[in-house]
Amino acid sequence: MIKRAHIRQFLAVVDAGSFTQAALRIRVTQPALSSGIAELEKLVGTPLFIRNRRQIRLTEAGGRFLPIARDLERGFRAADGFGRDGENRASELKLGIIRSVSGELLHAIVAALRPGFTIELVENGDSELRAAIGSGRINIALLPLRAGEGGGHILSLYEEPLTMFVAADHPLAGRIEVAPEELAAETMIARRSCEYLDATSRFFTRHGVRPRFALRSDSDDRCLAMVAAGIGITTAPVSLAIDGIVPLKVIGYDFRRELGLVVDPGWAALPEVEPRLAHAVETIKSIAAEWRETKVEIFA
Repeated sequence: MIKRAHIRQFLAVVDAGSFTQAALRIRVTQPALSSGIAELEKLVGTPLFIRNRRQIRLTEAGGRFLPIARDLERGFRAADGFGRDGENRASELKLGIIRSVSGELLHAIVAALRPGFTIELVENGDSELRAAIGSGRINIALLPLRAGEGGGHILSLYEEPLTMFVAADHPLAGRIEVAPEELAAETMIARRSCEYLDATSRFFTRHGVRPRFALRSDSDDRCLAMVAAGIGITTAPVSLAIDGIVPLKVIGYDFRRELGLVVDPGWAALPEVEPRLAHAVETIKSIAAEWRETKVEIFA
């Protein structure tokens, strides 16, 4: 008989992409996890994963089993809360957020949601938040949308370019644009929360720019504050601009991101949730429109 532990273990491996990370995530030993997955594969009668040294991938059967496992986990979670008051459960909202969202924007979105919900924030990366939505562990995720996403349970908020930021008194601050090669002698600051960190590194390496770094940090506030202090320069979405820094266009650096809200459709359709969420979404749409005008379009 398939047990909840089997489903949790299967989803953990899918979401983590490795047995080692999955075992850490659900706090079991790796041998116990491997044994549980082997037992599940025996119960369903087919391998669910392709295992090799570099990566763990789903087999065709594993891909077909995945949505079933997601639905089962949602059902288990619903059963866990069955004895609790429905109104209280409907008022609880787990909001997943990527690390590179402006605090000002997050404040506005949370303020729009708070009248209808008690909010818990869950900070993580894009893939982890999507997995959490899929398994019902969070209700809404604020994250970068992928090409073609939109409509239904996905609300696009705004699209924005990434740009280089320099201190307002930096020698390049008055330039309209610069070639990437002109930045070879600059000291840089690495925003570890950046979704385009690897792509940015490859871009500058391609142009022979291998800078010294003054700071590597997960904190966008700290990184941009240090740009304003003049110890280095960095790339960031234009919505993260603060006083004391100015944007500088780098020729060929054309990355953009579209931020949006991804909502668990099952949770959103609950009668107790739907009217509260609909009202909040209308407010968030207005916030997004104002955000585009004041924080994005002035740099686009």
